[in-house]
Amino acid sequence: MYMWLERWSDDHLGLLNHIRDLDLDLFEVSLGDDSQISPQKLRHAAESLDLELTVGPGGVWPLECDISDPNPEHRALGIAWHKRIIDLAAESGALAYCGATYGHPGRVLRSRPDPDEYARTAEGLHHLAEYARRAGVQIVIEPMSRFRTHVVNTPEQAVRLVEMADHTNLFITLDTYHMITEVRDYGAAIHTAAKYLWGLHACENDRGVPGGGLVPWDKVFDALLAVKPNARIMLETYNTSLNDLAFSRGIFQDLCPDPDTYTRQGTTFLKQCATQAALRSGPPA
Repeated sequence: MYMWLERWSDDHLGLLNHIRDLDLDLFEVSLGDDSQISPQKLRHAAESLDLELTVGPGGVWPLECDISDPNPEHRALGIAWHKRIIDLAAESGALAYCGATYGHPGRVLRSRPDPDEYARTAEGLHHLAEYARRAGVQIVIEPMSRFRTHVVNTPEQAVRLVEMADHTNLFITLDTYHMITEVRDYGAAIHTAAKYLWGLHACENDRGVPGGGLVPWDKVFDALLAVKPNARIMLETYNTSLNDLAFSRGIFQDLCPDPDTYTRQGTTFLKQCATQAALRSGPPA
């Protein structure tokens, strides 16, 4: 969404038609306390286009709403806040609620976390996963770099947390941008998350359009083909010509002044990567 918009409102329902015109079949709507949404209108618009929706926590997300926080009052606020977004996701017909729901992006401890952090976070995730299951929404967590969170940076940590939470409605999305500072072997990272892998955010190491940077795309697609050939592959960055949106998200280079060009170039490159991976794997046995 942030490739085109700063925040969601019903005025932007027409964007879904444009998304379809770009030959995309999934769109994520980021929702927060500043979002203006009529879930049934969003659902109808997406279903009429056969467009899959996901929802992410974005916009205004109070810092104290954090299920990893040592303060139990803050954890309770976090559970309540995420439940409200899950309700909106369900009413909108979204398949999944995706993001760093295990903590709060931007909250990074500069000391060792206490030993109970993962246990209490897993408890909160289990609660959210069950609540979302009853609503028909999947919970998908995403590891982020050390500059955004200290809770889950690597696929190993994501798997550990999912297994501690112990719920069948928990999954993992990896992000090629966040991985660049946290893993040394992209292929191994994807294999690590394979059991719970739901999707991949595909962007370059600078969060620019895929291709021409440091991400080892051959390894990425070889691993995806081996362990999760049907994983959802999603473009993610921020529009760098829309007010201060990109700057507010830590993007200071002009990486996406034109989201349509970014999308066309990115999807063309990613489709080529998938084709080449299939050719390298040889014919089916």
